Amino acid sequence: MMGVFIPCLQNILGIIYYIRFSWIVGMAGIGQSLVLVAFCGSCTFLTTISLSAIATNGAMKGGGPYYLIGRALGPEVGVSIGLCFFLGNAVAGALYVLGAVETFLTALPQAGIFKGTTFVKINGSDVAQTSPNLHDLQVYGVIVTIILCFIVFGGVKMINRVAPAFLIPVVLSLFCIFIGIFLARKNYPADGITGLSLESFKKNWDSAYQTTNHAGIPDPNGKIYWSFNALVGLFFPAVTGIMAGSNRSASLKDTQRSIPIGTLSATLATSGLYLVTVLFFGALATREKLLTDRLLTATVAWPAPAITYVGIILSTLGAALQSLTGAPRLLAAIANDDILPVLKYFKAADGGEPHIATLFTAFLCIACVIIGNLDLITPTITMFYLLCYGGVNLSCFLLDLLDAPSWRPRWKFHHWSLSLFGALICIVIMFLISWAFTLVSLALATLIYYYVSVKGKAGDWGDGFKSAYFQLALRSLRSLGANQVHPKNWYPIPLIFCRPWGKLPENVPCHPKLADFANCMKKKGRGMSIFVSILDGEYHECAEDAKAACRALSTYIEYKRCEGVAEIVVAPTMSDGFRGIVQTMGLGNLKPNIVVMRYPEIWRQENLTEIPATFVGIINDCIVANKAVVIVKGLDEWPNEYQRQYGTIDLYWIVRDGGLMLLLSQLLLTKESFESCKIQVFCIAEEDSDAEELKADVKKFLYDLRMQAEVIVISMKSWDGQSEQQDESVEAFNGARERIASYLSEMKEKAQKHGTPLMADGKAVVVNEQQVEKFLYTTLKLNTTILRYSRMAAVVLVSLPPPPLNHPAYFYMEYMDLLVENVPRLLIVRGYRRDVVTLFT
Repeated sequence: MMGVFIPCLQNILGIIYYIRFSWIVGMAGIGQSLVLVAFCGSCTFLTTISLSAIATNGAMKGGGPYYLIGRALGPEVGVSIGLCFFLGNAVAGALYVLGAVETFLTALPQAGIFKGTTFVKINGSDVAQTSPNLHDLQVYGVIVTIILCFIVFGGVKMINRVAPAFLIPVVLSLFCIFIGIFLARKNYPADGITGLSLESFKKNWDSAYQTTNHAGIPDPNGKIYWSFNALVGLFFPAVTGIMAGSNRSASLKDTQRSIPIGTLSATLATSGLYLVTVLFFGALATREKLLTDRLLTATVAWPAPAITYVGIILSTLGAALQSLTGAPRLLAAIANDDILPVLKYFKAADGGEPHIATLFTAFLCIACVIIGNLDLITPTITMFYLLCYGGVNLSCFLLDLLDAPSWRPRWKFHHWSLSLFGALICIVIMFLISWAFTLVSLALATLIYYYVSVKGKAGDWGDGFKSAYFQLALRSLRSLGANQVHPKNWYPIPLIFCRPWGKLPENVPCHPKLADFANCMKKKGRGMSIFVSILDGEYHECAEDAKAACRALSTYIEYKRCEGVAEIVVAPTMSDGFRGIVQTMGLGNLKPNIVVMRYPEIWRQENLTEIPATFVGIINDCIVANKAVVIVKGLDEWPNEYQRQYGTIDLYWIVRDGGLMLLLSQLLLTKESFESCKIQVFCIAEEDSDAEELKADVKKFLYDLRMQAEVIVISMKSWDGQSEQQDESVEAFNGARERIASYLSEMKEKAQKHGTPLMADGKAVVVNEQQVEKFLYTTLKLNTTILRYSRMAAVVLVSLPPPPLNHPAYFYMEYMDLLVENVPRLLIVRGYRRDVVTLFT
């Protein structure tokens, strides 16, 4: 009663009921006035239903609607609407104070310090009318605001003691007005007041929209034309105030009981009062009286008009008191969530009074009172209220529609369709009142939203949007199915293998350039990367270390602004861990399709003898799992987003790879660092093939793929073991041949000593020495060709040769070392058994 019902009642019952309601009935007629009350009342009623549902879904801290919206729609939306609602409450307090002071000075003109007379046109003639002076409004307004602030400083208990003193005279004045209505026929037989008359009811049923002057008096030459839309804007503030109880949520003993019952009771009571009053006012007086007597409630009040003046003053002061009570608590709740560091000064301890926030609210209120004329600000305040109501409805709609397991409100009378309808009504009312002020309020809320997004701290409140994303992801995953994705819909999903072939500083979880390269594989940043690292050990012993490593890797990904997720796998060895990853990582068609890793350039320098077997095992696992492979050589020199590259991107297209190499080159061109480069495609042809025909075919193929590239056909001589090589890589070639021969002799000695077949990497191997020599010569030839044509290229892409069957891993590493010799920046690419590009639209 004291925590919710009375504050809401005080905020809803305001000056509009006393001085504007009879005029609205005269202008709109009884029929449309009933529609108007029902329309505006349905907005607040549906919002109350949504508010009740969210408020009963768990414990609620301070902040009222801000707390509810923020937890449902996220911190950015919550803070933006919450700050707008705070401003609306603070400035509304000034409006209520000015309304009370103006009524007081109108009832007692002799109380004015500064005298002034204005003239109002009535029926074409100027009539002198004494109206309160602006300076009187300012002086009295500041005094009243300070008195109210002292009451607010006294805390909730003081406010609850004072509130009945404001409310009881208001209720008494309402009884006096209704008594006066029933006695009106005897008291005013010939003054346009007919008493409750069926004839007046019939005459006042239809609307009578017309032009009026600024005082609201009908005038054919008036500049203001009234319509139903305009009356919505005029009347809607009379139904606002339903959040007065929830604004004090931190001070309520039982929010889950008080907010629904108290708010709904206040909403229904005031809406019922408005509907009954429409019928009584429509039957009470002639239309002319309704339109010309702005204080008809005071005219008919029994026993004297002064009772209505007291009701007006105390109702507006009560509403001002509730605004000045709710606004600081709202601001303190936003500050306590620590989303915006700039609001840290307004924090308040749990259960404590928000004194600094109250001072700031009082300052805003006094500043608005000094302005005196708030006609331009008033519609924006109404927009802020509607924005808040719309946010509450959308929050309930989202939570109800998603129906997450955590959504279990005690308030059962709700449905997502009602919340959606309530949100739509809020939007409709905003545009009916003024589309210009609607845009202004939305623009202000949007500015705050972006400010919070940029300057605010991330708050993970488990908001409804996270649940919506989850549901959408599940639905999308199911719709993708398990079938192969069509090349037109293919996106690279790289699995970035973070574990380096070498050492990194302890606080660096991944090579700094790996994320730069991962970003180069996405078009305009779209796509997802999965960063994976492997910890050696037993899972039970290393679980906590894995969690810490995962957090560090996630921080690295966020720092590098790369869209991706981090995963840490604990396994006895790197090979076992990678084999598990390549089999299980991902869901459905959202499994990674490209494995990206760094070339182990340091394996021989550091004498890391376990690397060849692990490296070859990873490539073989990718081939078996049908994953593409991209191996980056020269990662240390890979450019970041600010280092612009010039020259060419050279592709040595040796084997069919589904177009992956071509697609990677096109993705590189979309990045600023490579956008100045041109693509060259080198086709390796047999000596006796038709080079020109091959060139024409490749050009046509690239044209159909919408890819611009220069095509160069190179005739590679068939292998000849006796040909002499005079290139700078011959030294590397000879060194590789010697090391392979030495390794092979050691294998043979061990086999003879133990009487076993040739063994390498723990398994039997068959070595064809002539084939090994052929691999070396072919690799040398390709390396010398790359150095001849692509020495100045920004990056070179070459097909990855698969590890030969039954060859030791050490041999394969020697082939690869010879292939990458003296090439500064190289991507070694292997596609998989499917196309990633298509010729067709």
